[in-house]
Order: sequence, then C-alpha cells, then structure tokens
Amino acid sequence: LYMQSKAYFGRTEVIDNTRNPDFVRKFVLDFFFEEKQNLRFDVYNVDSRSCNISKHDFLGQTFCTLGEIIGATGGHLEKTLSGIPGKKCGVIILTAEELSNCRDIATMQLCANKLDKKDFFGKSDPFLVFYRSNEDGTFTICHKTEVIKNTLNPVWQPFTIPVRALCNGDYDRTVKIDVFDWDRDGSHDFIGEFTTSYRELSRGQNQFNVYEVLNPKKKGKKKKYINSGTVSTTQLNFTVAIDFTASNGNPSQPTSLHYMNPYQMNAYAMALKAVGEIIQDYDSDKLFPAYGFGAKMPPDGKISHAFPLSGDNDNSSCVGIEGVLEAYFQSLRSVQLYGPTNFAPVINKVANCAAEITDGSQYFVLLMITDGVISDMVQTKEAVVNAASLPMSIIIVGVGPAEFDAMEELDGDEVRVSSRGRLAERDIVQFVPFRDYIDRSGNQVLSMARLAKDVLAEIPDQLLSFMKTRGIEPRPALSSSPPRPLISDSLPLSPLPPLCSPLPSRRGHLFGTWEERTDSTRGSPSSSLIAAEAKEAHQTDAAGFSSLTRLLLFPPPVFSSRSHPLLQHHFPFALRTTSGTEP
Repeated sequence: LYMQSKAYFGRTEVIDNTRNPDFVRKFVLDFFFEEKQNLRFDVYNVDSRSCNISKHDFLGQTFCTLGEIIGATGGHLEKTLSGIPGKKCGVIILTAEELSNCRDIATMQLCANKLDKKDFFGKSDPFLVFYRSNEDGTFTICHKTEVIKNTLNPVWQPFTIPVRALCNGDYDRTVKIDVFDWDRDGSHDFIGEFTTSYRELSRGQNQFNVYEVLNPKKKGKKKKYINSGTVSTTQLNFTVAIDFTASNGNPSQPTSLHYMNPYQMNAYAMALKAVGEIIQDYDSDKLFPAYGFGAKMPPDGKISHAFPLSGDNDNSSCVGIEGVLEAYFQSLRSVQLYGPTNFAPVINKVANCAAEITDGSQYFVLLMITDGVISDMVQTKEAVVNAASLPMSIIIVGVGPAEFDAMEELDGDEVRVSSRGRLAERDIVQFVPFRDYIDRSGNQVLSMARLAKDVLAEIPDQLLSFMKTRGIEPRPALSSSPPRPLISDSLPLSPLPPLCSPLPSRRGHLFGTWEERTDSTRGSPSSSLIAAEAKEAHQTDAAGFSSLTRLLLFPPPVFSSRSHPLLQHHFPFALRTTSGTEP
C-alpha cells in the first residue's frame, strides 16, 4: 500500500499451494468520503523467503478507489486482475464494512471429539476456520487455528481475537466455523461446519454450549443456509445542472467561462470532474441526470431552465462523469446562451424525484455550477425550504469573478434559509467560489482535490440529519443462517465441560474454554471491513498451483491528513478463497 506521506504500507500472509487464496490478515485504512483515495492491489507468487518483492513472480494487479468498494452494491466490488500481456490473471473481490468501536478482546480454546477420519493411512489433521457474517449475508474469514496432526480428538491452542473482528461488536451476529482436514497440497478436506454467535460462545464451559457439525453433502442438501434477507445501503443519486446564460461569454472566445480549450478544461468542466469523480463511487448505476439552464433551445428558440444535456427529453441520464462532460460540450455547440439565471426549476425537478423515495434507501445530491447572480431568488428560497424536508443536498460552485452574496445567503451556515416565514428544516446547501481553488503554481490536481473535499465535506452530516429527523435507523446486519447452532446426526462439535471430563457418546463434538477481557488502552474510530477474493491466479508452478500467494496494496496520495469527525473510518482488508488453506 503506497500513500503520499508513506511508502509501502503492508502485505498479507502467504497462503500455500492454492489458486484461490483466502487471506485472514486485514489492513485498516482511514476513509474520507470527500477525498478520492486510490488503491492498487498487486498479487505475487512467493517462491522463497526473501522479503524483496522483485524476487517473486508477479501474478497481476488492479486499481480502484476506496470509495468504489464502499459504494459498490452490497459492499462487494469485483475487479479483474491484469498486468501480464496476453494472459488472464484472475479476479479479486473486495468487500467493505464499517468497523465498530468495540474494544473487547476474547480468548478461547477449542477442542473436538470423534471427528471424521479423512486420511487413508491415518486419522485426520484438523483445523478450524472462523467466519464473520457480513451485512449482506455472506461470510468473511477472520481466524484460522493451527493444524493438529493425526487425531480425531484435537485440542487447539488458546488464541485471542478482537471481538469486532469476530462479529463487529454485534454479540448476536452469526459466526460460522468450518472444520477441515489439512492436506499438504492445499486441497483440504471439508469435515463439517456449525454456526454460533459471540453471545453463545461467551457462556463458557457448560454442557449446553455444545455444537454438532453439519455436513451439507451428507445431509443431501443443495444449500447450506436460507438467507433471511439482504441489507440495502443508501444509494446516492447524483444530478448535475450547468449555467448556460449569456453572462458566461461566447464559448468560441477564450475569455468565455465556457471556452472549449483543446489543451485545458474550462472552470465548469474542472469543477464537474473534481466533484463528480468522487461522488460517482457512491452511485451504483453510474447514470447521472444532467441539465442546463438559461439557454435558448433549437429550433424555436424557446428558453429552458431545465433542459437535458443528453438532448433526449425522455432520458436525461449520462453514463459516468465522462458522459456528462461529453454531453456538456455537445450542448455548447447546439444551444444559444441566453438567460435569466433561474435556479428554482432544476431544484424542483430533483426535489420531485426525491419526494418519491423517502425511506432512506436513496439520497439525492444536486451539483449546480453557475457564474452569476440568481434571478429568481424568491422562488429559489422557496424551492430550498421545500427540498430541506426531502432526502436531498445541493452543492453550488460559483465560477468567474462575480460577487456571490446571494449564494452565501443560500448556504445557510450562519442564518437558516427561510421563505414566507418558514425556516428550512435542515441546512442542505453548500456553496464555494471556484476562484478560491485556483492554484497559482498551476497544480490543478491538488486544487481540484481541495475543491472536492470542501464541497463534499458536509454531505455526510446532511444525510445523517435527514435520517435522524425521520427516525430512519441503519438496518442491522442480517444473519445468513438461524441464530441457533445447526444440529445434525453427522459429525457433531461442542465447548468442553472440563477438558478431562468424559463426553457424551456423540460424534464430532467441538468444545472449548472462553475468556473475555477488555483492552482499555486500545481504541479506534468506527471502521469498515474490506474483504478481497482472488480467484484463479496466474498458474506459475509445474504442479498447476501458485505455491505461495501474497496480496500487496498500493494506494496513491491522500491530499490532506485532516479528517471530518464523522468521516474518519478504518477499513481492514482481507483476501478470501473458495477453499480452506493453511497460511
């Protein structure tokens, strides 16, 4: 992992003999909603104990942003690995989840009784794999025990694990434990599984804390579990509105704010790209409605204050920010800049969409880029007051040398916007003048990063304020299995009454001791879990396996170390596999 202030960040453990590695080690990163945090994942086949990465075989890489992972549907982002010409390098799946502030540490010791015999010339070499359930019902590996050789009654060493790694601080969240027989070639044999929770495990040693292993194949079931549902996160719907009034100047002249310079983007395009490239990560379909206002439309010269840049009255959406930019430049060639500068029509258009979905599943963000004084201030105030009761925020970027006193009034940081004696329910407008972000040194990248950071910084607070006023709470994680352990005639498991006591005459019991403690010296802000799954990594060994696979993370610069108090999150990374393997 590479950042602006630091070089290499970290790497996972090595997984032996597998093309589908499942990494346990997580990486914690601070997440800033208003910044574009680029990541690079590199996967290597490790052939020696050398720490020098150049000594190992490169298997592929992928690039993404932290926001892409968090904003992906269900928190799962699948990316194709590339980097080796002419070869398929495999797939990596990244999963994000916010981590809780839970500081509890759990220590437990597990034992088993009468497990299945899997080795032809011996018994079994069992080990356990612990999985925490994700918010969408899937599971992510969080711990592996050591292997106990040649026994059907293993006693594993005590181990300690943070409770938030096991269940994210939710004591009733499902924990799944798989039992495997270790094989040297990495093709470990599945013995069985069971489910429990932190609350049940923390009861400690007693005859009721007994779990029997379920082997779905032996029971003849096609599915291990029936999902009780999925959790849908709030999706951001991003809309753009651009000022096409004559005060911007003739687009064919270099003095125009809309001038299409073949070598440099104008202020409108730069502002749109800076904000849009960050917020698009949280819009799942990447389809952005884009409008213009204040122009005469062909062929009859009718003035419009909410015309689609796409030119299609039935479909105003553009594909991605690049699609919005293309539609913007095309509109400059086809419409006549005119006036006046009316904001209310486009605000009301987006507000009408927001009014249809108020259950917290969607939130609308309108970006307006303008150069001048608002002509319909009374109507605009009315529109803002009405929109303040809806799941909606408005970002206004002022370009050019004009005075923007009216915009400051709409911002409402000092005095809440009002209309006809009615105060806005929330502050939903954020205004910034573009000229404050022009870097005299010519470094547009950093300038636009600061612009995006400042205009987006208030969005999370505004979203939360709407949810709180409507009593909309975050949905709890849904278990993908019943809360009680699954019971089966085949291969039972259980937590041991004293380890020397005789066990019931049932097969395959798992048992253990449990100790809970709190580490008061360890604390962190809330955080999110990111899991990554690499499949079918590039085949490098003669035996057909990538014998030791390692994941590296490389993100480029984060432009500022300052964080908004509600936006500082931690994200551990993990790499998941389809087969249990021994690191």
